[in-house]
Amino acid sequence: MRPHITEKAAILAEKGTYVFVVSPKTNKIEIAKAVEILYGVTAVKVNIVNLPDTNVFVRNRRGVKAGVRKALVTLKKGDKIELI
Repeated sequence: MRPHITEKAAILAEKGTYVFVVSPKTNKIEIAKAVEILYGVTAVKVNIVNLPDTNVFVRNRRGVKAGVRKALVTLKKGDKIELI
C-alpha cells in the first residue's frame, strides 16, 4: 500500500479523500484497517478502482503494461494525512 501522488489526488486530498495503490487481493475492510494502523486516522468510506492491463508497442514489439488497483479512502471530518 503506497500513496498515489498526482494532481487529481492532491485536489481530492484537500476534500478529505486520499488515493492509495493497493494489492489486487486486498478488500475494502483490509484497506480501512491498514490506513487506521499506518496513519492513525479513521476511514469512513473506501472506494476501489481497478485499472486493467493495457497493450503497448515499443520498437514494433508488443508488450503489456500492468494494471493498477487504487483505493480512494475518505477520512473522518477533521482527520488529515501528511503524505509529503
